[in-house]
Amino acid sequence: MANVTQTPLNPGDSPLVREALSSVVSRETSATQAATQAGDTPGGVESAWPRPPKCRVIAVANQKGGVGKTTTSVNIAAALSMNGQRVLVVDLDPQGNASTALATEHRGDVPDVYQVLVDDLPMADIVKQVPDMPGLYCAPATIDLAGAEIELVSLVAREARLRRALSAYEAELDYIIIDCPPSLGLLTVNALVAAEEVMIPIQCEYYALEGLGQLLRNVDLIKAHLNPTLRLSTIVLTMYDGRTRLASQVAEEVRAHFGDTVLSTVIPRSVRLSEAPSYGQSVMTYDPGSSGAMAYMDAAREIAYRAVV
Repeated sequence: MANVTQTPLNPGDSPLVREALSSVVSRETSATQAATQAGDTPGGVESAWPRPPKCRVIAVANQKGGVGKTTTSVNIAAALSMNGQRVLVVDLDPQGNASTALATEHRGDVPDVYQVLVDDLPMADIVKQVPDMPGLYCAPATIDLAGAEIELVSLVAREARLRRALSAYEAELDYIIIDCPPSLGLLTVNALVAAEEVMIPIQCEYYALEGLGQLLRNVDLIKAHLNPTLRLSTIVLTMYDGRTRLASQVAEEVRAHFGDTVLSTVIPRSVRLSEAPSYGQSVMTYDPGSSGAMAYMDAAREIAYRAVV
């Protein structure tokens, strides 16, 4: 288990705060600590997962903010790479949270996805390997990306610029995971045009399905006019709190409506999931024995073993 007393990226986080936080969440990992120290990976030891016959391009989208898009993108990607897959995370959110969680530099002067979309910079010029994670790569986003929505309007084939950039990127990959911003603007449209699959994180809370209909209508429109291969392949239930009846009701409603599209694994609420990015890590490396890490490992396994339609 990672040492939670290491220096965080946030200098305002004092040792006393970290010590108190550690005591609060210690119960979360106590049940799995022994297995982790014995060398077991979350979910059990197994051989490398099967590689897909061709690269799977997955857009992680939901116009609602705070549903776990970035957390899901980063940790699914990390889990896949830890099991023999070659994965690229494309950070398409101007906030750059996925870049932060993957310890990828994204200051304003760093070449990023903005220059790929607007200035036709080759994708290979911005992709960086994630430190200490063989097989995991990140295309970072800087705050410049916030202006791309406006600048893309006047460009030729504005909806397909990300698809063109990824098509020209010749690295051998098994997965490309695109972390979309919380909107249905041109950045998200570019992601949906570039992808073959859509993954939607849905939080197990009261407003879970609010706005989901609009997203699904956009997916249908893009499938009809811009990307006929696009399909909704995966729904991930996030922020599940087993102590509440509401969480169970939302999960049942989503499963009743979407059936097998919903992963069997649900992602619980976890302090570790929120804490890991401040150390520039995914929860898979920050605390592999935590409930959040084990859930994302199981979710990634489901994704890897699902047949590609």
